[in-house]
Amino acid sequence: MIDGEHYPPVVVDALTELKRRGREIMGLVFLGGTEKILDAKQMSVYEYPVITGESMMDGVSEAIDKWGPQTVLDLSDEPVVGYRERLRLASLILSRGVAYEGADFEFRPPTFNDLAAKPSLGIIGTGKRVGKTAVSAYACRELKDAGFDPGVVAMGRGGPAEPEVILGDEISLDAEYLYEQTKQGRHAASDHFEDALMSRVPTVGCRRCGGGMAGEPFISTVPEGARVANGLDVDFLVFEGSGAAMPPIHTDARLTVAGMNQPADYIIGYLGPLRILLSDLVVLTNCEENVGKEKTTRVIEGIQEIKPGIEVVRTVFRPHPLQDISGKRVFFATTAPPSAGPVLKEFLEAEAGARVVGLSHHLSNRPLLRADLDGCSQEFDVMLTELKAAAVDVATAIGLDLGKEVVYCDNVPLSVDGRPLSESLVALARRAVDRFAGGDRG
Repeated sequence: MIDGEHYPPVVVDALTELKRRGREIMGLVFLGGTEKILDAKQMSVYEYPVITGESMMDGVSEAIDKWGPQTVLDLSDEPVVGYRERLRLASLILSRGVAYEGADFEFRPPTFNDLAAKPSLGIIGTGKRVGKTAVSAYACRELKDAGFDPGVVAMGRGGPAEPEVILGDEISLDAEYLYEQTKQGRHAASDHFEDALMSRVPTVGCRRCGGGMAGEPFISTVPEGARVANGLDVDFLVFEGSGAAMPPIHTDARLTVAGMNQPADYIIGYLGPLRILLSDLVVLTNCEENVGKEKTTRVIEGIQEIKPGIEVVRTVFRPHPLQDISGKRVFFATTAPPSAGPVLKEFLEAEAGARVVGLSHHLSNRPLLRADLDGCSQEFDVMLTELKAAAVDVATAIGLDLGKEVVYCDNVPLSVDGRPLSESLVALARRAVDRFAGGDRG
């Protein structure tokens, strides 16, 4: 990639140096800038074919289509390509499976191993606490109702050392069972436990450590988990990401889960566009009324600019207890922000018939969760908690020690756009099946 802010002989010398270093140059993309180049006629000095697109993104896309390079080298600089533009270009280039290299940086495309032997869906995110696991569990339940027989491969920062199968459709994952796992030194609120409990389908638990800017885990056991999942008695696989890290598995379709509780730039800036470009559907979570209309509009317009025509579904999460809590006094532990407290309390009392006498938003902060429980001034009958973070080793443990009933709750994503999210998920799964059958791996 070159620009018109560099004097052409300088660029020619740089190209000569690249050849001397053993780089094979296939062609050039002119990104713009007119300070040191007058018109296209001057580009003949480069002695390589030059593509000039309507925009720098169009030009780079055309070049990748035409030449199929292994690497895009950046010989440009600001003001033509600034910080924002470089990361947008990085997202585009990496989404095409091509490396992006400049004077002092290199981005490698994330690795997607072609290991899934069944139709598959990848669920990835733009960060932690955006609701990937809740969307994944909901997707599995809806796919099962639609006639699919799904299984999940989950990876987490607290997953098992070796891929572990939990038959969520066969075993009972009650509070006592999960608490016993914690006493054995295991992270019983890891994603695969939550997936198995909430989706009630076979689940393979994997682990990962670290996550690159482009979403690749530094280390993960997901490839081994994919091989295990291939042997399960299921006909469709869901591969679930962790934080902003993506499962290193090639899937037939993908969806990105992005939270409106995040800064907008985490979704449509930095390398957020990479996740969108790799996906067929974007699920926006936490689209509560208190989220500014201006921010929501900016995010949706940004997503459509990154990938025109991609479907975007806005959702809110609402708690659904897995057992009847009607008429009972409830202490509710959640990872939702304090701003959501009144809505969640009202929902539980109206829909579940409970009376919420205590509420903590510190399920992911063990000391503050303990303080909230210790500071609860009213007697409660039920410890109601999401299954994540400190749900088992703190909330469940305290509930059982006090002789209280411990009930877990699911977070159900409800569409605020009219069309149920379930319809979009089922349609996407059917598209994945068609791609798998046709050899078009999405």
